[in-house]
Amino acid sequence: MFQKILIANRGEIAVRVARTARRMGIQTVAIYSDADRDAMHVAMCDEAHYVGGAAPKDSYLRGDKILEIAKQTGAQAIHPGYGFLSENEDFARKCAAAGVVFIGPPPDAIEAMGLKSESKRLMEKAGVPLVPGYHGVDQAEALLAREAERIGFPVLIKASAGGGGKGMKVANSAAEFSQALASAKREAKNSFGDDNVLIERYLQRSRHIEIQVFGDTLGNCVYLFERDCSLQRRHQKVIEEAPAPNMTPERRKQMGEAAVAAAKAVNYVGAGTVEFIAEHDFAESGRFYFMEMNTRLQVEHPVTEMITSTDLVEWQLRVASGERLPKLQNQLSINGHAFEARVYAENPRNQFLPATGTIEKLRTPKAGEHVRIDTGVREGDAITPNYDPMIAKLIVHGENRAQALQRLALALDDYAVVGFSNNVEFLQRVARHPSFAAAEIDTGFIPRHTDALLPPLPAPTDVALAACALVELNAVQLAQRNDASPWARADGFWLGQTESAINFSYSQGDTKYQVGVIPRGAGYLIHLPSGTHCAAAKFDDERIAITLGETQGNVQVLRHGLHRVVLMQGARFEFDAIDPYAPPESEDSHGGHLTAPMPGSVVSVLVKPGDTVTKGQALIVMEAMKMEHTIVAPFAGKVEAVYFAAKEQVKEGAELVALETL
Repeated sequence: MFQKILIANRGEIAVRVARTARRMGIQTVAIYSDADRDAMHVAMCDEAHYVGGAAPKDSYLRGDKILEIAKQTGAQAIHPGYGFLSENEDFARKCAAAGVVFIGPPPDAIEAMGLKSESKRLMEKAGVPLVPGYHGVDQAEALLAREAERIGFPVLIKASAGGGGKGMKVANSAAEFSQALASAKREAKNSFGDDNVLIERYLQRSRHIEIQVFGDTLGNCVYLFERDCSLQRRHQKVIEEAPAPNMTPERRKQMGEAAVAAAKAVNYVGAGTVEFIAEHDFAESGRFYFMEMNTRLQVEHPVTEMITSTDLVEWQLRVASGERLPKLQNQLSINGHAFEARVYAENPRNQFLPATGTIEKLRTPKAGEHVRIDTGVREGDAITPNYDPMIAKLIVHGENRAQALQRLALALDDYAVVGFSNNVEFLQRVARHPSFAAAEIDTGFIPRHTDALLPPLPAPTDVALAACALVELNAVQLAQRNDASPWARADGFWLGQTESAINFSYSQGDTKYQVGVIPRGAGYLIHLPSGTHCAAAKFDDERIAITLGETQGNVQVLRHGLHRVVLMQGARFEFDAIDPYAPPESEDSHGGHLTAPMPGSVVSVLVKPGDTVTKGQALIVMEAMKMEHTIVAPFAGKVEAVYFAAKEQVKEGAELVALETL
């Protein structure tokens, strides 16, 4: 077994690998960029070394520099995690040449499965069913357009070298094809350095089922059952579960054996995932198709660990050091059910665009036997535009799917991130949606249920408003406890008056709420929009046990600046405090000033001053976190000004285009 390994990654996967290595008595070496000097994974490892600038190409993709650090520190092996260099066959070959073990599959296996087109041709020869499509090397646009017509719209355009939803676009018609192709190729080039694509029929009600496989150097290969990853947005997974619901034992065996056959076809060693796309009723119909093989550990591997009682990182380390697989196929079985919810810095109500900022407040459920949190960030850390915006993975386990789903919902109730937009509230709604509970899932689940999953923010209840005001009043009283002056009192005292309310004002959108608090003995009188109520409260920092009239509740109030997040018994409310001394905001009645919805770079400018545009016409394409976003005209008009050119960096909120009505 290795004495020391280098972890060539960052964030939660680097922390995850370090944790297992420490348990096994293996020393760890971290690498860090300019953006990660104080990161959690740096603190977790035994030593850490600077690798370069914040951009991945300047740091985590610098294979030669990483190998140099490995040799300097005496690391015997490199664990690449996922992303970055994890599926780079050239880096794996350089590791071998340098006498450093690459904890992953052989370079030839990475190369064979790394290009989707090549892997599909390989699977076709092996008799594995494929989605109708074009996987050729000729990338002429005219040929690709003809192939799309032959396959039949809608079609899915996918980066041949890609993964993670990057370089993936849907064209619903021939009219959309050219723009979708150009966008997919740009994302593919930016993310993987290769703009080749393949085209497949787009299955609109499909299931995304993947099989975890594992091989060793002695010729053994097993499958550790399946994961259902159908719940997706922007072609990226949101909630995964294992095992897949409604899976029959016969179909599980058939898919598992097909996945092992695919792995053996390339002499696979280590952890890998064979992904299938299947018809909605595949368990009965048998219609499933090979999609790709990921030659690395997957983000969603914890759900497999939960149902098989394994540590797949430990398996990776043992197999890479030459040991036999810890378990063979007849020793593996499924125990219960598990879910993984990915907590992202993103705005679900704005097309799930990634968000950036500092984690001002972070509250998580208590980890234990049935609840696990894999994360690489802490309160006070920053989410930057340089890397994937995932904050954490929340994993739960239960004896069956219903129990596991209930635990997921309850755990999400205790999860809160304050400082920027995030998807916790969205995940809560998914976990409690009746169709999700009934396992009526496919890749179209989120678009189909958008209205239920992304309703307007709920108006704060009386209890939420009262609890927020009382927590704020209590904070002021604690700060002034040592000041005996009557002018410092926060109890409503006014000279010449016997009783007066302390007022707090809040807003949610255009709606404003005023709460008046009058301390009275051991309790309070609360003036709310619905009337006046008696209240009692017991405080514990941000938490408050409140009785308002006949209603009782335990509430948590998180404050950052003027933003307020109130959590109470599964309900979540967000609103803002109004500063009575703040000057009024200037109002810009001209709605044609289009601003950047996120920090990033301009990919292309599609219009110039003086152009006449139609409503919905693309104006500018932006890129952030390797995902593209198109700025479109909100109304028909004339372009008055364009403020940025291609390749320029822009800040969130920067004005991009001025558009005037005709």
